Amino acid sequence: MSDLNALVIFAKVVEAGSFSEAARRIAMPISTVSRRIAELEDQLGVRLLERSTRSLRLTDVGSEVLEQAQRSVEVSDAVKSIVSNQLSDVYGLLRLSAPPSISDSVLTPIVTAFQASYPNVRAQILVTDRRVDHLSEGVDVVFRIGEQKDSALISRRVLQYRHRLVASPDYIANCNPIRKPKDLLEHKLFAFSFWRPQHSWTFVNGGKNETITFEPSLSMNDFAGLAAALVAGSGIGDLPPIVLPHLVRDGQLVEVMPKWRFQTMDLNLVHMGNRHVPRVVRVFKEFAAQMAPQLFNDLPT
Repeated sequence: MSDLNALVIFAKVVEAGSFSEAARRIAMPISTVSRRIAELEDQLGVRLLERSTRSLRLTDVGSEVLEQAQRSVEVSDAVKSIVSNQLSDVYGLLRLSAPPSISDSVLTPIVTAFQASYPNVRAQILVTDRRVDHLSEGVDVVFRIGEQKDSALISRRVLQYRHRLVASPDYIANCNPIRKPKDLLEHKLFAFSFWRPQHSWTFVNGGKNETITFEPSLSMNDFAGLAAALVAGSGIGDLPPIVLPHLVRDGQLVEVMPKWRFQTMDLNLVHMGNRHVPRVVRVFKEFAAQMAPQLFNDLPT
């Protein structure tokens, strides 16, 4: 089978009427153009062009080959057009995954705004707390909380924050002052966990660290559910500030022991580290990184 690029060069030479003009039009050294035509003739075992110092003339077989070469030009141009359109347009299917805790406050606003800007993008979203396998499950981008340890994946931080220890104003008004972590052990404590009998919190205050271990009065693997229990005034628990942020903003929950703080954590966008990342993934990642901080005012860190 003849080299498609060589056929394209042959057609360009005939169209231009000379090797030098063809080389100029396709931005290729004249020596390369001449060599590729010679290689094509050697491959086919025939002479395609009669050359003189002033002109070129097609041989009989060259005229027949030219027809196929011109089709090759059309194919080449069509392929370039497809690639160019894909690189310039943002369209196609975007498959995302995120934990339930951020589906309403982070994920949905970003995805709907992205689709408003790029209406030719379709989105499929898997909401789950489990670790998602990008390759086997065909997920393009995962919103993941915490450190990314897999070197095969690319991570981009979009938010940084710390959880807050909170309770309802009524609960705080009716209990003894809470000044240090160990004071918490006298209270009903709520924790984000699943089937674990014990839970631990580590607090930082300046250069001091203190950890407490306790049996939660209520444990649940859903921050929205924990938030409802906290608003009801039956205990103390930790919430990320990106989950139902209006509860603290509106005074339904207040921060407990604010000088003792949880450590900061990152919300990252994670995707496969392939060389050729689809344009829709690259554009979405940048879009989300720009928009996510705008969704929240003064995240605690």
